[in-house]
Amino acid sequence: MSERGPATAPSHDSSPDSPSARSAPASLARARRTSLLVTFVLGGLTALPPLSMDMYLPALPQVTDALRSPAATIQLTLTACLAGMALGQLVIGPMSDRWGRRRPLLAGMVVYVLATAICALAPTAELLISFRLLQGLAGSAGVVIARAVVRDLYDGDEMARFFSTLMLISGAAPIVAPLIGGQVLRFADWRGVFLVLTGVGAVLTLMVWRGLGETLPPALRHTGGVGSALRTMRGLLGDRVFTGYTLTGGFAFAVLFSYISASPFVVQEIYGASPQTFSLLFGLNSVGLILVGQINGKLLVGRVRLDKVLAVGLAVVTACAVSLLLMTTGALGEVGLTPVAAALFVLMSAMGIVLPNTNAQALMRTPHAAGSASALLGTSSFLVGAIASPLVGVAGEGTAVPMALVQLVCALVSVSCFLALCRPWRQRDEQTAPAPAGD
Repeated sequence: MSERGPATAPSHDSSPDSPSARSAPASLARARRTSLLVTFVLGGLTALPPLSMDMYLPALPQVTDALRSPAATIQLTLTACLAGMALGQLVIGPMSDRWGRRRPLLAGMVVYVLATAICALAPTAELLISFRLLQGLAGSAGVVIARAVVRDLYDGDEMARFFSTLMLISGAAPIVAPLIGGQVLRFADWRGVFLVLTGVGAVLTLMVWRGLGETLPPALRHTGGVGSALRTMRGLLGDRVFTGYTLTGGFAFAVLFSYISASPFVVQEIYGASPQTFSLLFGLNSVGLILVGQINGKLLVGRVRLDKVLAVGLAVVTACAVSLLLMTTGALGEVGLTPVAAALFVLMSAMGIVLPNTNAQALMRTPHAAGSASALLGTSSFLVGAIASPLVGVAGEGTAVPMALVQLVCALVSVSCFLALCRPWRQRDEQTAPAPAGD
């Protein structure tokens, strides 16, 4: 694999003397001046996946009864949405490199709104599953293009800071989404949840239309079809360091997914906590992630090298996973909920360092293909997380060992990818090497 940034470059003229290239700094400067509105728009787009997934969770029993389908069939509505969000990024990311960010994003958001509205009217489980898949495919436009827009607007430490700021908004989504869903169910049935999501999607679409201009100048766009997109992604994956950060972030995200999948069962069924206690602990963990993300962006970035901060975050995640495995296997004797909850809190909080910095480090190497790079980052995270999540329940309902074991294995793989592929001890320029001219 290459030591330098991937060699795939846009085939348009991107020389400093071209008119489009000369206008690019001015347009990006205008976009930065509206950073508060841009932050809210991009934060809302990155919050869309957890809103789409978690707001619906309290309604699952109702859906099972209303559509007269087995619980396993209704669970496929979650799987379909998750799969759509993972796979859709592979299509929409390269589209945004070719046609710009604005048009694919608006198209995806319009389809998201329509698909969500149809979900609210679905008369059968099969139709609901189909349109949840379409909802995920379209909704992936928000998260993949949001990352690409950040790469268009910022670089270096500024980009890492902005990713940490986005966590303030997107990190709150898993906290409020189940609460909103529960409140909706007090006044409406499960279809009301989808109507609320339709409204959220419509508001975000309007915000994108009014508040988010184009951030990818024509001079920096790609030409070509599917073959060109595949060559771009192959070039990205041929960059050893980009692949290293992608895998590091993907397996770290799997640790997070494992926690989300297993924590309701572990906290309530094994350690006997009430649903209210579980909700409180879940909320506290999300707050920890947000706060550490803000510490990363406000205090660490620019003062400490990003690789050093990332290394500390990975070390903390791994140490917490080891302690959880020791506690759940009984190696430390009988332990109650408090030490387990404390370890989960520290582990989740450390994600506020790991996730934004892996994204920033990977995207720093890909200014010429930020959409495709964002697609690979998002798809790898969702797919690895989706594979890891079911493994936490393989031993049945009487033990939390599988959760801790999956978390430790994923953390160790993440650390191994960071050390073997990113090689952080080597001094190198954090900026992407200039890409050669296109064919």
